[in-house]
Amino acid sequence: MTGSVLSSVKILNLGSVTHIIAVVNIISLLSLFLLLFVHFLPNNHIFPFHYAYAQQYSGATSSSNSNFPILNASSNSSGSGSNILSTSGMATADVKPDKVTIIVGVETTNKTAKAALSSNAAALNKVLEVLLAAGVKKNETSTSSFSVSPNYNYSQGQNKITGFTVANSIQIQSSNVNGTAKWIDTAVSSGGANTIDSINFALSDNRSGEVKNNLIKQAVIDARSKADIAASALGLKIIGVKSVNLNELEQEPPAPQPLAMTAAIQARTANATPIIAGQQKISVNISISWLIG
Repeated sequence: MTGSVLSSVKILNLGSVTHIIAVVNIISLLSLFLLLFVHFLPNNHIFPFHYAYAQQYSGATSSSNSNFPILNASSNSSGSGSNILSTSGMATADVKPDKVTIIVGVETTNKTAKAALSSNAAALNKVLEVLLAAGVKKNETSTSSFSVSPNYNYSQGQNKITGFTVANSIQIQSSNVNGTAKWIDTAVSSGGANTIDSINFALSDNRSGEVKNNLIKQAVIDARSKADIAASALGLKIIGVKSVNLNELEQEPPAPQPLAMTAAIQARTANATPIIAGQQKISVNISISWLIG
């Protein structure tokens, strides 16, 4: 019995030793394979995440090959290294109009269109004659509107033509603003004109352009003065202009109310018709972005 036990122990010990030797051989082979793998693998692939981070960090600190933009709060978009200061300037002027437009008309009514047209033509020719004598130039007049329309009687449910009305108006456009009241009185007192449709005062193109040019200069001076004050307070100076934005505004004077004046009404008016041209306001607003440094 004792001999059998000893024989079993020897067999068990020999089997264990064999297994241990096999395990050691496997570990040795794995170690050798790992050493060869590490030896032949490129260094920049061992720890890819750490290497990439180190490369990005190195690039961020480079002034020439940076992967991350370096922002400079004192630089403008053009990269000139200058700050930008924006100011606005304004200039306004009240200017007396140097151009007037008057629309004078004649309305006549008669039983027939022919008779109404004939009387209208005679009356309007008389108006033109007295206006030319009063100082209106021929090239300052033109036809404004002309119409012939029937007159109806709608009583008792019937549309019956009772006559015709002819309306003819001429336009006077002149630079002689002071002659406005005289021309209106003359046209009406001549016995022909019985409507004054409108009076409009304005600036001529030449006068408007002259005034605007002067206002632009004043607005620029105003904007520059503000910029100099602001830049000086910041310890900087104006070194250039980046952009300019110009706005112009014209406000015409209130137009006189249209006159529905008849010859009979004018005959009862002892004094000359008061006509006031007023003034036209012109404003120029300019916005300038300055480069300061």
